[in-house]
Amino acid sequence: MRYFIRLSFDGARYHGWQAQPNGVSVQEALQRCLSTLLRQDIKVTGAGRTDAGVHARLMVAHFDAEGIDCPQLAYKLNKLLPEDIAVSRIEPVSEASHARFSALSRTYHYCVHLRKLPFLRGYSLRLFGQIDFPRMNEAARLLLGTHDFTSFSKLSTDTKTNVCTVSQALWEETAPDVWRFSITANRFLRGMVRAIVGTLLVVGRGRMTLSDFSEVIAKHDRCSAGENVPPHALFLVDIQYPQEL
Repeated sequence: MRYFIRLSFDGARYHGWQAQPNGVSVQEALQRCLSTLLRQDIKVTGAGRTDAGVHARLMVAHFDAEGIDCPQLAYKLNKLLPEDIAVSRIEPVSEASHARFSALSRTYHYCVHLRKLPFLRGYSLRLFGQIDFPRMNEAARLLLGTHDFTSFSKLSTDTKTNVCTVSQALWEETAPDVWRFSITANRFLRGMVRAIVGTLLVVGRGRMTLSDFSEVIAKHDRCSAGENVPPHALFLVDIQYPQEL
């Protein structure tokens, strides 16, 4: 039987979600604990990859097993998992349900602050100088719709297409001198959000016009966009699925 597991994690000490030979990953930690508790080799498939240092307020993964008491397993997992990974719910789903391919949309937040705020420094990027957020929102609106986002993707990925549909892209002030960029799309490319934020900040600093930003999207050239911003301020916050799962 197939199960969805909903979890959150602080990604600071992990080399991303995906299991890999050269670093500790969230997927690896979750698989190890599930395999220990269920006394069988369990493989989990996540809704997507997160880069090293990126956090998730909500990640969804699926795994296959038989005869599970979902609340009891969630309780035991939370006792066994490291303190920076927490399971909120485990639920049975249809055999055809897939954590990655059944997802309708994903939402990321990127957080920045404009003055010295000690308690945010681990989860928000401090910006210096004048930043034009209204102008960045004008640029962000150019992202809406279906586009080829090659200009904001890591090079040499194994994706068949770089076309994504963005339904939301917006900067909002959440507290004095604290801003959050929210972006929702049906799918994201590797490094896409961090590259978009980095390029929007070039616009916000007056070093790129709206016309230039539009050309960056159209060029399908990673070298035309801005640098990736650091990962510590990026959060995966929501994943939407069809109700019938």
